[in-house]
Amino acid sequence: MSDIDQLEDQKWMQLAYEQAAFSASIGEIPVGAVIVSEGKVIGIGHNAPICSHDPTAHAEIIAIRNACEKIENYRLPVDATLYVTLEPCTMCVGALIHARIHRVVFAATEPKAGSLMSARQLLENGYYNHKFDFEQGCMQAECSSQLSEFFKNRREQKKAERVRQKSLNDPDK
Repeated sequence: MSDIDQLEDQKWMQLAYEQAAFSASIGEIPVGAVIVSEGKVIGIGHNAPICSHDPTAHAEIIAIRNACEKIENYRLPVDATLYVTLEPCTMCVGALIHARIHRVVFAATEPKAGSLMSARQLLENGYYNHKFDFEQGCMQAECSSQLSEFFKNRREQKKAERVRQKSLNDPDK
């Protein structure tokens, strides 16, 4: 990959990272996604399953919906690339196959649910009539840190809430 291509990938992943930061700011797991075609953003999304009460509201799905609405087609353009801060899950890989994504660039791996190279390698089984290229690692350190910090803060908040509840239930302490 050329230096120019790497700079382009980093530019778009930075936008996905910003979407992930927005997710975190509203209490969602920080995952952001951007779909680019012909050097322009055609779709953008951030995680929103909790606030939207929709288990399918992953950043990738929202970005696909946004892009398809914008281009008025359920298939993405032949050059479309998805930039996402976390390796897609099974549901998202399925949606990317159906939408005919050309390429996926993701930052952090997802050991438990990642379905491109971590827990499952869905594209390797030969079942699907569409396959896309994928690359891992662009802004990996930043995106992994963002996720780790989010979960660390969430654990601390839950611990503080348990301590608070305990003190309310036991007024002598």
